[in-house]
Amino acid sequence: MIRTDALDQLPVRTAVPALERALDDRGVAVLCAPPGTGKTTLVPLVLAGLAGGGPVRRVVVAEPRRIAARAAARRMAWLIGEQAGGRVGFTVRGERVVGRDTLVEVVTTGVLLQRLQRDQELAGVDAVIIDECHERHLDADTVAAFLLDVREAIRPDLRLVAASATTDAQGWARLLGDAPVVEAQGVSHPVEVVWAPPAAPVRPPHGMRVDPALLTHVAATVRRALAERDGDVLCFLPGVGEIGRVAGQLAGVAAEVLQVHGRAPAAVQDAVLAGSSEGRRVVLATSVAESSLTVPGVRVVVDSGLAREPRTDHARGLSALTTVRASQAAGRQRAGRAGRQAPGAVYRCWAQAEDGRLARFPSPEIKVADLAAFALQAACWGDPDASGLALLDPPPAGAMSAAREVLTAVGAVDADGRVTDRGVRMSRLGLHPRLARALLDGAAEVGGRRAAEVVALLSEEPPREYGDDLAAALRTARRGGDGYAARWRQEVRRLSSSVGGAGGGSGPDDGAVGLVAALAFPERVARARGEGAFLMASGTGAEVRDGSGLRSAPWLAVAVADRPAHAASARVRLAAAVDEDTARAAAGHLLRSGEEVHWAGGDVVARRVERLGAVELSVRPLKQPAPELVRGALVEGLRREGLGLLRWTRESEQLRERLAFLHRELGEPWPDVSEGALLERTEQWLEPELSRARRRSDLARIDAGQALRRLLPWATGEAVRLDELAPERIEVPSGSRIRVEYGGAQPVLAVKLQELFGLQETPRVAGVPVLVHLLSPAGRPAAVTADLASFWRDGYRAVRAELRGRYPKHPWPEDPTTVEATRFTKRARR
Repeated sequence: MIRTDALDQLPVRTAVPALERALDDRGVAVLCAPPGTGKTTLVPLVLAGLAGGGPVRRVVVAEPRRIAARAAARRMAWLIGEQAGGRVGFTVRGERVVGRDTLVEVVTTGVLLQRLQRDQELAGVDAVIIDECHERHLDADTVAAFLLDVREAIRPDLRLVAASATTDAQGWARLLGDAPVVEAQGVSHPVEVVWAPPAAPVRPPHGMRVDPALLTHVAATVRRALAERDGDVLCFLPGVGEIGRVAGQLAGVAAEVLQVHGRAPAAVQDAVLAGSSEGRRVVLATSVAESSLTVPGVRVVVDSGLAREPRTDHARGLSALTTVRASQAAGRQRAGRAGRQAPGAVYRCWAQAEDGRLARFPSPEIKVADLAAFALQAACWGDPDASGLALLDPPPAGAMSAAREVLTAVGAVDADGRVTDRGVRMSRLGLHPRLARALLDGAAEVGGRRAAEVVALLSEEPPREYGDDLAAALRTARRGGDGYAARWRQEVRRLSSSVGGAGGGSGPDDGAVGLVAALAFPERVARARGEGAFLMASGTGAEVRDGSGLRSAPWLAVAVADRPAHAASARVRLAAAVDEDTARAAAGHLLRSGEEVHWAGGDVVARRVERLGAVELSVRPLKQPAPELVRGALVEGLRREGLGLLRWTRESEQLRERLAFLHRELGEPWPDVSEGALLERTEQWLEPELSRARRRSDLARIDAGQALRRLLPWATGEAVRLDELAPERIEVPSGSRIRVEYGGAQPVLAVKLQELFGLQETPRVAGVPVLVHLLSPAGRPAAVTADLASFWRDGYRAVRAELRGRYPKHPWPEDPTTVEATRFTKRARR
């Protein structure tokens, strides 16, 4: 029996006529409706003709999460008086509840992707609703792009609705070809905002870590909310681990504490979504409860202000979820949960001043996630670089390049990026391409069942209490009775059936676990460096926690690792011990051997090295290295330690200074002799000596001054003017030839004052007046001038007065411009 009263109470019903008109006219529409309005439950029933009396159609609803898909199907079935599996059913990975008469099928976006790859026409489907598209999950973006391709090429009759819980729908409307936007008004009750920051500062999140002090504060805020408000409390936390720790701190509260997340047992999920008529409840939830689910009875929300988003460190080959500050949009969504059925309150565990600094929306997953699975989907679709797909945000070029490298390494695409038969099979396993490779290749080595067991462990990371040893975690899962073990066994059955009984299965579990993990993450095979430290083939350091049984392993296959902020090494969170043969077999494409000649320890080092990525396997001295490699190492040494490795005499240093002066004042053809310029032109001035050199001591024998002369502009004839434009010495009126110093901003001539008597103008080089350092008879500085005439006129009298008494044997005429210059005392002159 259809529950008409419940359907009539859903606010979205007022927008249904406009939505139907938009689909009749254009075939596409964006439905914007706040959480709780019924967009996920009423709209599919109406479009399928199960409510409202319209024509019968088959409708597929795509949800971002398994828990939301199950809940939506069960709610719709209840609204039409049935159980899931009749006219309303659902399909998620590992579970399918549909029947012959099913008209509305709720699926995850991942399941819909698989279906589209197998059947692009979506035969028999009349309409597709992409729900919660505002969350910008990568699968949802990809599904939308594929469906738009299908509508344009082969199914113009396919109706497509993008359903969003926020008013930011214009981007989706443009993507769907200026689709009509239909808005439904929600019935929202007022929600009071209570700012509840911690009393003392807490450390910001990094990686997966959340400051325990913040979790203690969240638990205290939940207790406060229970004391100050009526109704159930919904508390948002970033992940399963944080939910467990806060639950432990809420022991003894006068309420039932429930945990809802993607890993929670179905019975717990059903209990949360069914509500309770007995006593109060505290529901600890991840972001899954932001918009995909309705939790009845909630009047209070406690928001930790944190969320989890995927991040990929392509340089280190690490990808994982990371804890971030939740966006302003997420904060509004969470707060709205308190006002669904009555006025409520939200306790925000941060200061009001911080709120304006939060990101407006969560990061689109396509911009921050590992794109290997997306790239494989695009390749299977026939668009390897995804350039033809209608996407709200294009995939970053660097991330796509890294993804293609992974796909090429696992054999999913060829050198041109086209999908291989193996790649097609991998795409249909419902796994990340790395795990698909591990399952297929591992099955041939250790047997299909054991490969499936390990891959199931890797596809959903085991709880922390399982430990960091992957082999031990496998044994725990086999005998475990917890929710994780139940889901693991279900996934093992699914994966085993996909590979059959391929391959053998002999050998110990530990070796099999290590091989499969290494096949999944070959860049992360790591060799021990001592004291719990390892070096991964990717070049990233890794450390195993104190007390771990993995610390003594000679090699590891690292399955899960993260790198704390500002840390040089990654922390190993899940790995398996392996031997060198396993590492070589799994990461064979990283195996290299050859001559390596480089500068190390202050000299040329020549070796024959076999390495697995960045890990050195064997090293032997190389007696006759290739000359070009030696030359490259010597240039490397010059770059690292500077041109001081060459032999610089005083004359060669002055030549370099003279050339630098001419380049600065006159430019070309006078050469740039700065360090960087000389290192870029070694072949023009250091040959043939550099190619003959073999070690550091050979560099020290190269006369830098002689080499520099090769850079003089001989071809233009200007080289012969070097001594004219930048003379090494200048003859002064006394007859002395005084050295000019070119090392400063202006050429300097340091000369005794009496030797310049009679000189009216300052000497010039290349048209630039020299800076004259006038010295006393003892050679000490007496004055500095760049204008000698001005000095004789204005400055000489004071210098004469000061030095005349100190050096009476030397001439101190009243007018120095009219007397003969001298190097001698008065007596010596006579």
